[in-house]
Amino acid sequence: MATFSKATFNAAKYASSRPTYPRQLYDFVFQFHGRAKGARWDTAVDVGCGTGQATVELTPFQRIVGVEPSLRMVEQARESVKTRLAGINLSSQIEFVQSSAEDLSCLKDGSVDLMIAAQACHWFKWDKFWPEAARVLRKDGTFAAWCYSEFRLSRFPSATAIINDYAQGSDPANSLGTYWERPGRTILDEHLVAVPDPREVLPDKFSEFERVFFTGSHYPDLPNARPVILRKRMSWEELLGYFRTWSPLHTFHEKHPEDLQREDGDIAVRFWRKLKEEVARAEGKEVPKDEDPVDIEWPLALILARRA
Repeated sequence: MATFSKATFNAAKYASSRPTYPRQLYDFVFQFHGRAKGARWDTAVDVGCGTGQATVELTPFQRIVGVEPSLRMVEQARESVKTRLAGINLSSQIEFVQSSAEDLSCLKDGSVDLMIAAQACHWFKWDKFWPEAARVLRKDGTFAAWCYSEFRLSRFPSATAIINDYAQGSDPANSLGTYWERPGRTILDEHLVAVPDPREVLPDKFSEFERVFFTGSHYPDLPNARPVILRKRMSWEELLGYFRTWSPLHTFHEKHPEDLQREDGDIAVRFWRKLKEEVARAEGKEVPKDEDPVDIEWPLALILARRA
């Protein structure tokens, strides 16, 4: 993704402001992997690993490789992994490689037991990726990818319309909807349903494929939706920090630098204030203070595939 390679992109702020995937998600993936009779726990790979947030959670495997096209992300990942888990240095167990998802030449044929992609697979070129995944995955190896869509204020469904208007609106002067990179963002917003079934692409290479939706009641049209599992309590000030990690905001400011000089705040601040005002209206209370807590949740889609 182009934004992550720009000189203005701050990988450290990105890493600190994003939601953390719950243990329940990793356990779900590990349990799927472990159900295969031939499952092994030698090598795990995180494709599109970013700053390594999910990479460090693959410690049930003896060797872990993070693959990421952005050099800035790779550098941040190498630094953060040294102190990521309670001060434990995982550098000897984890390595990071700069490469795209479609070029896994750094990995040998049939050498990978588990391959994941966290908030990354909506950018993959699947006609090239599925053959590469099939090449490097061992028999009974697992591929698992997940993405979360637009955030929601857990206790205030009335704020959803405001969120959608800001994030997906068509007005280029007052929303970010036209500044997302497509088709990747569309694939994410539609919960990965556009990702092709690998059994149809490579019929003899994959034996299982599943779609799992941890989306709660937010998207009633999705089949067999499970409760939301990706949640985070943060302060309103931290929520604004999260907004500043959005890639379309960087693009918006490149197109409209004058927006940063507005006395009433830039587009992100104005949106943030609208949310606070809506929460105050819904609760019948004063506008929340910057340090007050707010509960956020993200609908999440997961796809799982098993190598034949």
